[in-house]
Amino acid sequence: MRRLPVYLLLDTSGSMKGEPIESVKVGLEAMIASLRQDPFALESVYISIITFDRDVKQLIPLTELENLQLPEIQTPDSGPTHLGAALEMLCKKVDTEVQLSTPERKGDWMPLLFIMTDGKPSDIQKYNQIIPEVKKRNFGSIIACAAGVKADSKSLELLTNQVYSLDTTDSATFRQFFKWVSASVSVGNRSIGASNEMVLPPPPPEVHTVI
Repeated sequence: MRRLPVYLLLDTSGSMKGEPIESVKVGLEAMIASLRQDPFALESVYISIITFDRDVKQLIPLTELENLQLPEIQTPDSGPTHLGAALEMLCKKVDTEVQLSTPERKGDWMPLLFIMTDGKPSDIQKYNQIIPEVKKRNFGSIIACAAGVKADSKSLELLTNQVYSLDTTDSATFRQFFKWVSASVSVGNRSIGASNEMVLPPPPPEVHTVI
């Protein structure tokens, strides 16, 4: 079975401390539980989680759903939001983790990328420089979420034409967002192989389309 790599980039900067990051954890757990109910996803979906604040960490390398265990997600008290550095790490991980097709074997499906941030990139120069590199990695879909009133959707629009916003960062909203992410992954999982971009399921009322 070919793999469907799914990369989650999560903002863990200081403003996410407390209830927002706890709500993200609840949402992630719900998403993984939902995907495990999908036999297609259970066989083929592999997930990686990269967090970014002043530091960038790959908390989980590309791991099959069956063996996925959510680690503790830490947030600093304050500090910058290094989304550019996170995308730089993402490119390196995709290059080493995603299997390309060869004459002898079929590689992985085109990976999916989900980004969630409640601010804007602090390393804006690096962010702008890395965008062309991200686009070279042939993601099947790049979905960006601007969470909360301080999130900057304009910078995300430079990276993808699939930008969504959340008005609040409470657990109910994040649960709905990650439920929608799991539905999107399941849709992508069934339609992979098509040359055009996958059609996402309609977002719930808590998730607003920006572009």
